[in-house]
Amino acid sequence: MFTSQTSSFQDSIDVEERDEFDNEEIAGYSQKTQLNCYHAIYLYQGTSLTLVDSSLPSEAEPELRSYISRRLSKGALLGGMGNIATVELSIPEQAVGCYCCLLEQERSPEQPDADGNGYVICFMGGSEKGLNLFRLELDKYVQGLQSSLQTPELQNFDTEVRPYLCQWYEESVMHIHRVVQLVQGNISFLLHAALSHKLVDVVNSDERTKADVSRFIKAASLQGLSQQDTTAASLCKAISDDTHTDLIIDCSTSPPTLSNSVSNRFCDDWIQAFLNGAERCNPFLLRQILENFKLKAIQDMNSLKRFVRQAEMSHYALFRCCQFLQGCGNGDVLLQNARAEHSDMPEACSIIAVLEEFITEQSSAQA
Repeated sequence: MFTSQTSSFQDSIDVEERDEFDNEEIAGYSQKTQLNCYHAIYLYQGTSLTLVDSSLPSEAEPELRSYISRRLSKGALLGGMGNIATVELSIPEQAVGCYCCLLEQERSPEQPDADGNGYVICFMGGSEKGLNLFRLELDKYVQGLQSSLQTPELQNFDTEVRPYLCQWYEESVMHIHRVVQLVQGNISFLLHAALSHKLVDVVNSDERTKADVSRFIKAASLQGLSQQDTTAASLCKAISDDTHTDLIIDCSTSPPTLSNSVSNRFCDDWIQAFLNGAERCNPFLLRQILENFKLKAIQDMNSLKRFVRQAEMSHYALFRCCQFLQGCGNGDVLLQNARAEHSDMPEACSIIAVLEEFITEQSSAQA
């Protein structure tokens, strides 16, 4: 039992060794080489597509415009919804991931038939697979342009819009990399806090660092993914009521000092994978590692649910449950979530109480 479990876990954390993530399809660039990224913005009126600004080489921009025109003619770009694909352009990378989004202009009484008019925003860099890992971040980033693009004649273009477009990669993709670089081997404490629904307070830092850590915790959290998300939300509130459990990251020192930090073997086992991804300056690989971390946690939570149901009818299943918790290295987090989820099921609560006692005794024996 433990052999297969360990093998499966090792497969999860060794993602950076696999060919599918080692080649340019996911990386989009060589190890330790800065990624070339580009942007373009077009005014779209009816069937007319007019270039407003682009960081692409002059020979590549018409190729992108032709691609976007084809997508628009097929109705493949819907207002406010990003579309990601691979495009071939006259740039060093030749084939590159391309995110496109149509931001429709607000209709006014003077232009009641302005449906479909607006701006097409394009971000290019890495690969299609890599950009897909950050689709939500890219969608949100583009929406941040909505109000700036409503001004007549784009009078604020040089001061607001162009700088914003130029920062798309740093702001939408690089935040996970910056957090790993910031805390290094302490990344396990952030992973544990995310799984445990603990609040994380960043002090003595700039706003960007606070935002980066907040986004990392949200990305690593399982809220919104579990079947019992209302339970996760209530658990988060219950834990956050106790401010003594907040993880505090004090950036007045280098590296930052962490207080109320808690981790476990499961989270510790992922440290090296994150450090390797950061060392290779590959934010797409880091995001895939984070997704694999969450997937493994969800699989273990589902396994525990199954064992608890079986243990209500079988003492042997209870023994297997104890073995599983001892082997997975994430027993404290799994039981915490299971206790909240089964709070209205007396028999399951009794099983979980026994398991918690077992974990406590194991921890005391190891200490």
